[in-house]
Amino acid sequence: MSPQQKRIVVTGMGINTPIGDTLDDFYTNLIAGKSAITNWKWLENDAVYSKVGGDLSEYDSKAKLASLKKALVPSTYKRLRQLLKKAPFSTGISALVSADAWIDAGLSGKEDTMDPTRRATLVGGHNLNERYFTTNYETFLDEPDYIDSLAALLMLDTDHAGTVSEVLGSQGAAYTMGGACASANMALRSCIDEIRHHDHDLALCVGPVLDFSQMGPHAMAMMGAITFQSFNDTPELASRPYDTRREGFVPSHGAACLVLEELGHALERGAKIYGEVLGCTATSDGCHLPSPSTEGQARTITRLLRRCGLTPDQVDFVCAHATSTPLGDLSEVNALKSVFGDHAYKLKVNAPKSMLGHTCWSAPAVETVAGLLQMKHGKLHPSINVDELDPEIDLDVCANEAVDHQIEIMLKNSFGFGGLNCCALFSRFNANSV
Repeated sequence: MSPQQKRIVVTGMGINTPIGDTLDDFYTNLIAGKSAITNWKWLENDAVYSKVGGDLSEYDSKAKLASLKKALVPSTYKRLRQLLKKAPFSTGISALVSADAWIDAGLSGKEDTMDPTRRATLVGGHNLNERYFTTNYETFLDEPDYIDSLAALLMLDTDHAGTVSEVLGSQGAAYTMGGACASANMALRSCIDEIRHHDHDLALCVGPVLDFSQMGPHAMAMMGAITFQSFNDTPELASRPYDTRREGFVPSHGAACLVLEELGHALERGAKIYGEVLGCTATSDGCHLPSPSTEGQARTITRLLRRCGLTPDQVDFVCAHATSTPLGDLSEVNALKSVFGDHAYKLKVNAPKSMLGHTCWSAPAVETVAGLLQMKHGKLHPSINVDELDPEIDLDVCANEAVDHQIEIMLKNSFGFGGLNCCALFSRFNANSV
């Protein structure tokens, strides 16, 4: 079989957001239209303009660890428990959500039957432990010897890849991919390459929590990228893609892990399959500014369809980037119209960020989990907070109500600051096509 002929499927998923750290709870709350957005609990400086986000800073990692004990082999559980003792907040969540996905894929207890060098670990994101770094730097300015003695290691993004690999005993390729808000899709793209071209049977695509420092949201507010003018006292209303009152995205915590597997390997071990990965394509706008480009987004989607051998009318659902910015939401809708023409009006489109906020680097992975769960259950979650639909947004965006729909082919868009575009296509798995 040539590398390009290798088919890749999703066999396991893990999730951690403020509205659910299990797949069932996450999906149930999405369908119910529950908002993850509250006031930040970790914020200490009242001068920071934006006060709202999806907050996991008080997440009970010990309780989650205890819930995984029975499903993990003792050696894996022991490594996970030990590493969590020292791991920064974001790294610890990456380890937990990856263990969750490992269990969901039915891989726990089968480690001895697989070659550890054929299991890759790819992490999508950069500057992940921002708050850990700034806290240690503030300590350093006061008393250098009081910083975390492991800071030189733990503040590195690569520690996520190393930690997840160590927990699961994987010895294949392990690295991080940075692409701003497209990072987790960039990691997905590399997972495909690792399986097709670099002799891996499976690859974990990890979308970690971006642990914001206090400076991060303030800088984004000063840039005009995030909401802070109107909704600090009503945080659940702050994220409102497609609505006329949208004023910027809502930065949020959230993590996810996808287990990608070569189809033959998955079938041989009797794995369940959430969907097939048809392809993932990246382009750039050739501009470092955080301004969305309809042309760049359309070019990415068109290239993806061509590379996957699909026509636009074969796609029926778009898990949108839809960040709740005035320009960004309209740019994406216009790109969809450009690519899909009249078929755009037959698409179902929804906005996970209306409930989750923008989980930034992990957003493509978090939202792909949401999309594949909708594919599994045949019901689409609403785009909430659409009180007055922007008249220029005239597609079916599932405004405020869950919708029955059997997804056949899903487009997952991700468009990062600096014109970093990366989009992926997933299909319902057809066992008769093997």
